[in-house]
Amino acid sequence: MAENGLRQRVEDALDLIRPALQADGGDVELVEVGEDGIVRVRLQGACGGCPMATITLQMGIERTLKQEVPEVTAVESVGMWEGEEA
Repeated sequence: MAENGLRQRVEDALDLIRPALQADGGDVELVEVGEDGIVRVRLQGACGGCPMATITLQMGIERTLKQEVPEVTAVESVGMWEGEEA
């Protein structure tokens, strides 16, 4: 049950970031919150192929998640092909 609470807190923190991403034609999807505190996300839309995606991930998403959810240790981006069936 604690994992569900952590996942919801991460989702809530992502909701703080979403408006800025959506304003640029992108979005972020929460893929996984690991027991190790690593959050895996998938950048979508314009964010998925943007050359600034790494900066968005580190300076925007990761920083906000670490501030809002102290259990988060890192944020990783996964591609469309990871964890999905074709």
